[in-house]
Amino acid sequence: MKKLALFVLAIALMTAFGCAKKQTAAQTEPVAQQEQAVEEPMAEPEPTPMVEAEPTAQELYDQRYAALPTTYTVEKGDALWWIAEFQQIYNDPFMWPLIYQANRSQISNPNLIEPGQVLEIPRSGFTLQDIKAARKMAGAPWGNLEPAETSVLPSDIRSELGYGF
Repeated sequence: MKKLALFVLAIALMTAFGCAKKQTAAQTEPVAQQEQAVEEPMAEPEPTPMVEAEPTAQELYDQRYAALPTTYTVEKGDALWWIAEFQQIYNDPFMWPLIYQANRSQISNPNLIEPGQVLEIPRSGFTLQDIKAARKMAGAPWGNLEPAETSVLPSDIRSELGYGF
């Protein structure tokens, strides 16, 4: 019995003094390794690509305006009035004199255009005063010489009129 008591006491002392120190030392090592891992320098983040700015409303309008046709092939039954009224041309029948003036070399009478003629559609080179003169020549009401906001116009003329894009 004394041997058993001594054996239990020896195990208790070893556990209390000997093994506890080893376990404490063993437990601190992984913590030190974890601290080292945290202290390592982090890789630099990849630079974010430059985001292009969204185009403004005027820039979008200019892109659509530049894509509009610059010529029109006359079909049977066409008239300058109707051609100018087409949405992809001017969306304003009173602007037909602009087409007539640009094509004077092949049109002697604005009432007589022939199927197959290829007419130039002016997209630039005219001013607001030119448009007002064309609308007056076409018979637009005197008080309404400015083109409507729905008319297809260069952006500088739209700005001059105070129209949005």
